[in-house]
Amino acid sequence: MHYPLNTPLGRMAVQTLEEGPDRCVASIPVSGLLNPLTHLPTLAPLAMLVDHVGGLANHYRRDDDEWTVSSELAIELIPHALEVVLAAPEVPVVATARPFGPKGTGSLSLSELTHGAHLIGTATVRSFHINVPGHVVAWPSDAEEGTPPATLEERMSVGVAETGGQAAVLRQLPDPVVNNSIGIVHGGVSAAALELVGSAALGDGAGGPWHTASLRVNYLRQFRGGDESRYEARALRIGRSSGVADAQAVGDDGQAALVARLTAYR
Repeated sequence: MHYPLNTPLGRMAVQTLEEGPDRCVASIPVSGLLNPLTHLPTLAPLAMLVDHVGGLANHYRRDDDEWTVSSELAIELIPHALEVVLAAPEVPVVATARPFGPKGTGSLSLSELTHGAHLIGTATVRSFHINVPGHVVAWPSDAEEGTPPATLEERMSVGVAETGGQAAVLRQLPDPVVNNSIGIVHGGVSAAALELVGSAALGDGAGGPWHTASLRVNYLRQFRGGDESRYEARALRIGRSSGVADAQAVGDDGQAALVARLTAYR
């Protein structure tokens, strides 16, 4: 399934290949996209893919009067996942999600991330089951012609606010195209942005590039783009071969809406 360009999934070029209660499969292109803070290749868009396909698998478990919202997202990558992807840039990354464990207050899905014949990572998404909100807006069904914007910065509607040292900041610009069906920034867009600022906060250093190994995100409250809305990260530890950064999405009200921890190795 192709999504219109005026939706977050269409803007990020996500395609749903299969969906059902037992398995959901989707893909996203990654090659050619750069972190706007570091100008280096990035796997941050995988957070968008994982949030979509894992959330979709959980959504199939809802009752008729229920909706789902992401509460946690985690991604684990093999050491050289980026090199595998860059070696065959025309091949998208595919995520296959399945329900994991029984349904409770929330549901958990487990995904495998593959690039061609290579398994490059695993991921989980935990979703809360809530009453159907009264303001759900259906995404446009009219497909727009053309291709998504060329840069990741444009696709995510973010702007560089600060980089350097052991801190990094991206602004989340107000743009309805990156919002989900309840009018807040799509959880996959936000999670991807947290990876961007987290990896940027580690810097490039003299020891070679960092390889993101894990990203863990908690969704605390609704997050909207605005004049003061931003993603910010600070390095907690930069060692010889490993680094850890904390990141958060902060709304116009100054409160953290999402928090994340990124671990990287080199």
